[in-house]
Amino acid sequence: MCRILLATVLLMLAVMTNAQEVSREEIRGLDEQIQDVKKDVISLTSELNRLEEKLLFPSNTQVALFVSLPDSAEFSLESVEVKLNNQVVAHHLYTYREIEALQLGGVQRIHTANVQTGTHPLEVTYFGKSKSGKEYRATASYSVEKAVGPKFVEIQIAGNQSAINFKDW
Repeated sequence: MCRILLATVLLMLAVMTNAQEVSREEIRGLDEQIQDVKKDVISLTSELNRLEEKLLFPSNTQVALFVSLPDSAEFSLESVEVKLNNQVVAHHLYTYREIEALQLGGVQRIHTANVQTGTHPLEVTYFGKSKSGKEYRATASYSVEKAVGPKFVEIQIAGNQSAINFKDW
């Protein structure tokens, strides 16, 4: 009777050990499958975002506006307001990290729109401060000449000179 009981216990231990190994193998397999699904979802999301942008902003009517700072910017940009066709289309308050990125040469896409071909008035206003605390504010106007195809305009804010420069890409 003891032998049968001992054999049964050993057999159950062997089955449980085997079940744990199979379970661990299955869990590893499931983890790998989950990671593959996550990668696929991220890839699909990225592709959907690109397709959405193409549908919402076709290249023949697209205008994109970008904000940058000159390399020698010794001031802190606080906010930018953009008017296109005499309507406010963007107003942005900058965080410390965004200012830092712009000062390191980064460029921010502040607005993307669909517009017809022709001339469109653009007005930009900014507020900023120098390291010494002096406040800067400036407003500048520009005419966006939209032709067939995408149009990209860089708005470079040079705070110390209270200047805003525009550059077509």
